[in-house]
Amino acid sequence: MEVFAVEGLPEVRPADDVAELLVEQADLRDDDVLCVASTIVSKANGRGRSLSSYAPGERAERIAATIEDIAGEEKDPRMAQAILDECEEVLVESPFILGVTEFGHITVNAGIDRSNVPGADLLLLPEDPTAEAEAIRDGIRERAGVEPSVIVTDTSGRPFRLGQRGVALGWAGLPASRDWRGEHDRDGRELEATVQAVVDELAAAANLVTGEGDGGTPAAVVRDFDFGDHAGSEQLYRDEEKDVVRQALREWSHVRD
Repeated sequence: MEVFAVEGLPEVRPADDVAELLVEQADLRDDDVLCVASTIVSKANGRGRSLSSYAPGERAERIAATIEDIAGEEKDPRMAQAILDECEEVLVESPFILGVTEFGHITVNAGIDRSNVPGADLLLLPEDPTAEAEAIRDGIRERAGVEPSVIVTDTSGRPFRLGQRGVALGWAGLPASRDWRGEHDRDGRELEATVQAVVDELAAAANLVTGEGDGGTPAAVVRDFDFGDHAGSEQLYRDEEKDVVRQALREWSHVRD
């Protein structure tokens, strides 16, 4: 398997065609997996926002007064309001805001970005990353006659571990997971629980070459990835009623209140 960044992409502006920009800079194949950072999708969709456009409510003011930003200063209540607006549910209010987005992703600060956002203070996540992945895939097929799989990615922290890694927000053209259940190990034991989150693993591999900061390479191609002869699953986000961590966070928040 080979992973390489797509070089030469320009700064993406509102109304830009992401599929067209990618076709211009990458020689794509049908069996490629194209990993596209959510930042350029959001920029093309005009998801940049000014802090001045938010009028913080009582809850945002209260939350902002209890947590600090990375500089050790009280969080801007307008930022808190922006986060609340993007969350379907808030699981934790302090020492950071952990929320559930409308499309099911659970992340700190609703995934709102404040870096590499020219002309805006904030960049919101795409509203429907899977629909965006499908649109990019369709656009590439129309322009280049090839149909690679597409993953819209972001970076996210992990419980119990330091650091961030790439994750999938939306995908098209491949299953979200490889389902090993029913297959056997080398000793003949049947696998009962193993479901491999392939789109997350590919997003993490892509993030190794796209990087962070000022690299300016928000897309990567994964070439010669072999899904193999396995069952596939479209589900990536855990069912709410089976998510014991989410249930515990709700209980913890209730006790704190």
